[in-house]
Amino acid sequence: MEADFWHQMWRSGRVGFHQAKVNAFLKNHWKKLNLVGDEQVLVPLCGKSLDMLWLKQQGHAVLGVELSEQALHEFVAENGLPATPLTDSRFSGYEMDGMSLLSGDFFDLSVEDCVSVKAVYDRAALVALPFEMRQQYALHLKTLLAPEVPIFLIAMEYDPSLQSGPPFAVSELEVRQLFEDAFDIEKIDSETFERKGVKTTENIFVLTSKR
Repeated sequence: MEADFWHQMWRSGRVGFHQAKVNAFLKNHWKKLNLVGDEQVLVPLCGKSLDMLWLKQQGHAVLGVELSEQALHEFVAENGLPATPLTDSRFSGYEMDGMSLLSGDFFDLSVEDCVSVKAVYDRAALVALPFEMRQQYALHLKTLLAPEVPIFLIAMEYDPSLQSGPPFAVSELEVRQLFEDAFDIEKIDSETFERKGVKTTENIFVLTSKR
């Protein structure tokens, strides 16, 4: 996916992947990560997700990474958040109490940026990427994370011959192929529904580090 595609999506306001409510799977199953409650959570390709506010309300610090600076600006403005703009050689974005939002290329994120990350929440990152980039994403994520960092992952599965992404179809088999070298993978829930006339299943996984 070219960066211009996503910038154009946000400029046009055609962001059907944005959810107007906090994700129900997150609220119902986040406790399965067995966190204390004050950990920093990495949210890759975060957009302007309200899930970040929910995570902050649970006591977590949030590190959001998003290509579109407009998405982060809308998140701050729409939620009335007092924020300080930040910029460095790789990222722009915002700093606020309990939350850091970085605008830039996820693949520029470094181990040093993630030194305090203790969990990952991925609802819209893996499924936003085409096949080749999903492999890059999984490899980079595994490189960034310290041992014992769990991942809460939501993936979407449908017949790709009937519909094209994004969001892309990512099967349970692919999730396992991408991550099972470093994580034990448990599917904890699923829901099947019709999306644009196509049978679609959302699968929810908890990935626990083998290290």
